[in-house]
Amino acid sequence: MTVYFIGAGPGDPELVTVKGQRLIQRCPVIIYAGSLVPVALLENHTAERVVNSAELDLQAIIEEMAQAHAKGHDVARVHSGDPSLYGAIGEQIRCLQARGIPFEIVPGVTAVAACAALLGSELTLPGISQTVILTRYGSRSPMPPGEALADLARHRATMAIHLGVSHLPDIVATLAPCYGADCPVAVIHKATWPGQDWVLGTLADIQQKVEGKGFRRTALILVGRVLGNDVFEDSALYRAGKAHLYRPG
Repeated sequence: MTVYFIGAGPGDPELVTVKGQRLIQRCPVIIYAGSLVPVALLENHTAERVVNSAELDLQAIIEEMAQAHAKGHDVARVHSGDPSLYGAIGEQIRCLQARGIPFEIVPGVTAVAACAALLGSELTLPGISQTVILTRYGSRSPMPPGEALADLARHRATMAIHLGVSHLPDIVATLAPCYGADCPVAVIHKATWPGQDWVLGTLADIQQKVEGKGFRRTALILVGRVLGNDVFEDSALYRAGKAHLYRPG
């Protein structure tokens, strides 16, 4: 028996991995994060028990897994996006290890990747940014030392900010001194879901544009010069005359 932590992807049921879909369809028990995972993802399942973890606390979730373990039933524990990012799987894994229950992590498509695809953007451009910072806005839960938004902003790298759209004025005020008021920003609401929507702007005008859309939650903020930038160097990988293992000079 194994508990499979499965990344369901950003929302589109077709963006789950083949392995993830296979496990969802065959596991006798499914525990899914109903607040962020669409029910359509569970179509064609053969599970005897399907549980929405949005209604449970940690101990109740672990008890569901323990009961499945006692029966020898595999569990598809379905999280949104990739479970290793803000998936709260660390605490579940710790409990499973204490009970001697085997587990496996099945990666998924991240919200950041889905948003970049939606915008038709590459998040790392030669000479512009070769670093992507994935973070969240620290409101209810404080950020560890050195990870405050102002600390990260000094790098001026491409930044993806989760759980921050309702705090956009504070985010803009923090980022503008480092990135510049003219720095491009995108706010994407429920990427790949049927009601997906987004706005493009700069740190100077993004607040007004987001207010016009009425985004309040389930949105990702992307900040960086890579967005909408058509002035950058070509990569060395495909440069004519550049020799490498697969294209000898």
